[in-house]
Amino acid sequence: MDRLTEIASKAREAANILQTLSSTEKSTFLNTIHSKLISAKSHILAGNKKDKDLALPQVKSGQLSASLYKRLDLEGPGKFETMLQGIQDIEQLQDPVGKILLANRLDHGLNLYRVSCPVGVLLVIFEARPEVVANIAALAIKSGNAAILKGGKESFHTCEAVSKAIREAMEEEVTKKMMMEDVGGDNKNSMARLANAIQVVESREDIDGLLKQDKYIDLVIPRGSNALVKYIQWNTRIPVLGHADGLCSTFAAESAKLDLVKKILVDAKTSYPAACNSTETLLVHASHLNTDFFSQLAQTLVIDHGVTLKCDPKSLASLQKPSVTQVFQKNNNNNNNNNNNNHMDKVQPSQDEDYDTEFLDLILAIKTVESLEEAIQHINEHGSKHTDAILTENEAEAKRFMAGVDAAGVYWNASTRFADGFRYGFGAEVGVSTNKTHARGPVGLEGLVIYKYQMHGNGQATTDYGTGEGKKQYLHERIDI
Repeated sequence: MDRLTEIASKAREAANILQTLSSTEKSTFLNTIHSKLISAKSHILAGNKKDKDLALPQVKSGQLSASLYKRLDLEGPGKFETMLQGIQDIEQLQDPVGKILLANRLDHGLNLYRVSCPVGVLLVIFEARPEVVANIAALAIKSGNAAILKGGKESFHTCEAVSKAIREAMEEEVTKKMMMEDVGGDNKNSMARLANAIQVVESREDIDGLLKQDKYIDLVIPRGSNALVKYIQWNTRIPVLGHADGLCSTFAAESAKLDLVKKILVDAKTSYPAACNSTETLLVHASHLNTDFFSQLAQTLVIDHGVTLKCDPKSLASLQKPSVTQVFQKNNNNNNNNNNNNHMDKVQPSQDEDYDTEFLDLILAIKTVESLEEAIQHINEHGSKHTDAILTENEAEAKRFMAGVDAAGVYWNASTRFADGFRYGFGAEVGVSTNKTHARGPVGLEGLVIYKYQMHGNGQATTDYGTGEGKKQYLHERIDI
């Protein structure tokens, strides 16, 4: 058996045991992982500093994007603590396994149940964001799944330190469990395999080999660039859960209030531009170009927050009026922090490809639309089915938008940045899915379980039912759950 097949088969063996554990047992594992990460904090942050020191020259030379570098940082204020809190939040969530989703009475004494169960073995491939190792480990254990994790080379030392702490926690709890239950013989060997529930692989070449392990791996979850996701989708027979782009749009409808639009758009574009839920395109109703609505919005974005606007001809023309350019120039002259750069340099004509680009930076494409239907059409044609928002005071218009836009998340008067598992109350997310399968949008615990059918009988056989003498008829009654 080659190395990668052994890794995958060990994960399968661990998953088979993990899915039988009680909620209390899984919580014990999570609490121990939380404690181990706390005790390993200095070691983990030292590894993170090493990764950042190695990555910084690559950013300066253009080999690594600034957005990936931002995602790499675990030393920033509150980031390590947020990782720890995520584990505690997941531990407190209701166990998603073993829920009765449907119950039918086929006959007296013959009941059918649809019951939630783990997916099995997850292969999670991600770039940067080393805290993903802890988040995914916690989500996997809580949902009864084993996980094989592959981080980017830029986060190697951090991932290594985090995974070492998790491995030690798993081994410690497995040893305690065997001693308490006096497990021996084959049962001891079986229980020992539970320590392989979370495994981390290091080599980039390992990805190709693991993508062929469809006998053992049930679901691949890629988290990263468009190129990474597309590569995985094209090179495996294993189901893939994920999204290639986070091309989110916000539509400022005719009835939108300027103060509300400013607040939401500033958050959606500038709070974390490198995030996949950051707004990349602003659709603005044409009526706003005839007033100072759009010019004031543009001033807020450009002057106050340094956003570059890629404008279509109509919106560009509205910002090139002398009365508007004077305001931009006046603010420039009065602001010594801008190094005498002309703010109008950040107002640029758009190209067709800008409406299909995930900038992951302080860049916003502007598109003028004449109607709600035109906005919906643009989003459905150019969006990535991630998250899109409408800003309007018209409830009927908002409902039409939310029904018509084909995306995993559709919002009314709220920032696209809310598209996040933690903010949704999922504890943490394993990723974001734009698929139309069992899981869509931010995927937390509920997205890591599927279901199986369980039947409780009393000696029945299919030949007992049918037409003719002595045959019984199915009841097919819904059992209240």
